[in-house]
Amino acid sequence: MPRPAAALVVSEDQQSQIEQWLAAMGTPRQVALRCRIVLAAGRGESEAAIALALEINRKTVRLWRERFAEEGLKSLWEIAPGRGCGATYGPERVKAVLDATLQSKPKGQTHWSCRLMAASQGISKSTVSNLWKSHNIKPHRTKTFKLSRDPKFLEKLTDVVGLYLNPPDKAIVLCVDEKSRIQALNRAQPGLPLQKGRCGTMTHDYKRNGTTTLFAALDLLQGKVIGDFHERHRRQEFLKFLRRIDREFPDGKTLHVVMDNYGTHGTAEVKAWLRKHPRFVIHYVPTSCSWLNLIERWFAELTNKRIRRDSFFSVDELVAAINDFLAAWNEHPKPFVWTATLDSIVAKLARCRQTLEQIQPGYTSPKRPKRLSS
Repeated sequence: MPRPAAALVVSEDQQSQIEQWLAAMGTPRQVALRCRIVLAAGRGESEAAIALALEINRKTVRLWRERFAEEGLKSLWEIAPGRGCGATYGPERVKAVLDATLQSKPKGQTHWSCRLMAASQGISKSTVSNLWKSHNIKPHRTKTFKLSRDPKFLEKLTDVVGLYLNPPDKAIVLCVDEKSRIQALNRAQPGLPLQKGRCGTMTHDYKRNGTTTLFAALDLLQGKVIGDFHERHRRQEFLKFLRRIDREFPDGKTLHVVMDNYGTHGTAEVKAWLRKHPRFVIHYVPTSCSWLNLIERWFAELTNKRIRRDSFFSVDELVAAINDFLAAWNEHPKPFVWTATLDSIVAKLARCRQTLEQIQPGYTSPKRPKRLSS
């Protein structure tokens, strides 16, 4: 009978690194297998038990025990050469395709497609597709953004983020805004229902049956939302909604209200009303920073889960549908938890400004004020 092998010596740092590799999505399968062998051997399990648990040969277990003991962590990442043919294109050709994708545009168009790039480079479209996938390049996709030019950007950002991360005691934080001109769209034909192997369908054309405006306030800590509907979104309607908020929450509680710089929020009538109600403490988000107001996140939930896929014959039907969504949400509210720190946001925006200045020399970012303590 063979003598049981001694436990493999695996330090805490090595074990931590191996566990990170196992948790990572991109770790090759053969590397993950070696990591499991080493961890099991470090726990003192026998070669036969490890081989049985991992469904491999005991000689494979012994091989990687010995290699790890001799060479350490680097031995686990020895990738064996494949049995197939070698790469068709060398690194210079691959670099040419990637550089053309990132630094040029096809004639008369805004971005490359696989077929256009394949014709330009004299290779197959599947090769272009594989190269783009391996380097996580997606020319067909784009995202929107806008950098704020608010001269008090950092001051307002610090104020709102600090409010989210450390809400004041014995006070209520509300995120307030209006979702204007919500359209009651009636699809031209009934959509087909969801079935196995087929998604639900809806016609691309529709009839507009009017619009409504939803004024909403999100309670930061509880996640509940109150809303009012109006035909327009002027100062008169906004004042009505402020009075509604004043009635909804008990006297004596300070209300910290986060809202944007929309014109109706700063009129003389609104400012006069706020002076008469000192328990309302206003926190303005910087201009062009609607992402900083958490009520916008709730508006996205409303659009995606109730409005976008439905059809409405009238504004009243649309209002009833939104009220149903509000009632269901408030039965089981889910607060949105803000996790981004001030430093992480500033660092990300700084990288974005730097990139803009590189590709657009004429771009000038606003002067940033001195850093405020959070």
